[in-house]
Amino acid sequence: MMSTAATVDLSLLRSASVPPQFSPGVKVGGKKLDVACTATSPSDGRVSCTFGRRELLFTATTSFLLPAANVSAAEDVNFHLQEEINKVLSKGNAAGLLRLVFHDAGTFDKDENTGGMNGSIIYELDRPENIGLKRSLKILEKAKAEVDSVKPVSWADLIAAAGAYAVLICGGPKINVELGRVDAMVPDPEGKLPEETQGVASMKQSFMRKGFSTRELVALSGAHTLGNKGFGNPTVFDNSYYKILLGKPWSSSDGMSSMIGLPSDRALVQDDECMRWIAKYADDQSLFFEDFKNVYIKLVNSGAKWKRSM
Repeated sequence: MMSTAATVDLSLLRSASVPPQFSPGVKVGGKKLDVACTATSPSDGRVSCTFGRRELLFTATTSFLLPAANVSAAEDVNFHLQEEINKVLSKGNAAGLLRLVFHDAGTFDKDENTGGMNGSIIYELDRPENIGLKRSLKILEKAKAEVDSVKPVSWADLIAAAGAYAVLICGGPKINVELGRVDAMVPDPEGKLPEETQGVASMKQSFMRKGFSTRELVALSGAHTLGNKGFGNPTVFDNSYYKILLGKPWSSSDGMSSMIGLPSDRALVQDDECMRWIAKYADDQSLFFEDFKNVYIKLVNSGAKWKRSM
């Protein structure tokens, strides 16, 4: 098994004095992790620990679901949720799960205070704009059944967390998703999702009604880098979307190039304000990742109703 070294704060592992070498016997979410540690600076409580590759993957991919404080109180449920998502999620189905997030949360209307990230997508799968999402929901059903056997999780939480992890496993930023959303019991109003054929002015107005700026619209659109829309590697989350938009390949006489992107993607380059952010993200992937992370959190919190206590 391959191993990876990481420096951790000793106080997270134990409070006793530090021997030169030790194995703390760390348990997370009921799992005992294979960890070997060496004190690098006993005076300030810093140690260097080596994790087996499986243990490192497990801890790295589950940490984004945990709150900063009171980890022990929530770790079993949160780690179990992540474990079950891990079992069903792959790079091949990541784009579909991310689309599921957008179509659940994208119904939010700020003025009417309706829609949003509330799990209502499970009642809306027969709508024309949601064609193909039954498969994505089916992927998550097994994970939900397993998690519910420990402690019930809402569809809204599961979909939001799955979308964040879909971005992560495809090379995108780690996104901290807060849990505690309450599911809706009825479908959201129809006609609230932005349409794929919208012009840029109409699209900007649609996103404004949901509380999103032009910058946030352009950042969210970068999710189209995943999937088969022609923006680079379909299973790699990067800034290829913006680089390709700048080239306007659909203007070519090549028949295949004309199939790249949706009409709404192509519309973005017709607007000066959108073009400013397209150029910035094409030039700076770190900026895109940071903006996408922030607007994703805003998206999955839009319209959400929260449990009073976790």
